[in-house]
Amino acid sequence: MAVDPQTLVEEWDAWRAAREQELREPHGWLSLTALHWLPAEGVTLPGVPGRWSVHDDGALLLAEAADGLSHAGEPVEGELVLSPVEGGAGITLDHGDRLIEIIQRGGAYALRVRDPRAPTRTGFTGVPTFALDARWALDAVFEAYETPRPVTVGAVIAGLTHDQIARGVLRFEVDGVAQALTAMDAGDGSLSVLFRDATSGVSTHGGARSLSVAEPGVDGAVVVDFNRAVNMPCAFTEYGTCPLPPPENLLAIAVEAGERTPR
Repeated sequence: MAVDPQTLVEEWDAWRAAREQELREPHGWLSLTALHWLPAEGVTLPGVPGRWSVHDDGALLLAEAADGLSHAGEPVEGELVLSPVEGGAGITLDHGDRLIEIIQRGGAYALRVRDPRAPTRTGFTGVPTFALDARWALDAVFEAYETPRPVTVGAVIAGLTHDQIARGVLRFEVDGVAQALTAMDAGDGSLSVLFRDATSGVSTHGGARSLSVAEPGVDGAVVVDFNRAVNMPCAFTEYGTCPLPPPENLLAIAVEAGERTPR
């Protein structure tokens, strides 16, 4: 599948600008300043209003009006049970210009603080990347499983796991050598791939990089463009809970394309 060089450059420039603008969002991944796992019994947390504990149906908050918390535009006073979906986006409370986010990971509940004044955000100057190279925009074939398969992968936090749905295998070649990556369901029709390679922990982040792949055609044909491989949130912040790739997604080759380790 031929890729026009000029189109490749223009689309990559636009994609990279959008990617960095997303990272600069006031409550994006660069704004995280804390991660607290909630215990069964009520506790107060540093820099977080209210009293927090685990409830049968989620996280339990006990707050006073003076705490200044609001949810869905309404002030929080008294008890509030928050029930985030396992592995999904968190439920947020407003506290001034900060967001208090409640998440569920591995059956446990945690609280994250998103603060637009976080040094990781205010000091952000961009993400270093390898030079754009058409060599890494690869023709691939997607071999879908007859039935998507549930898989459990590890996480950057020891003992934590993530449940995902594997849809099939992407097969391609690099310099004539066959390669394969298990692709997960991204939830929007596209595929999501987490991988490590020979650059991981050297010139790229040691955890994993992520690659979004468009929905393949009816014949399984698709382009895997490693120029768009991005860092996971844990490359930017210590308060992420990022999944790790499945064992088969450890490539022996050096994928010198996409984002490098943040400075």
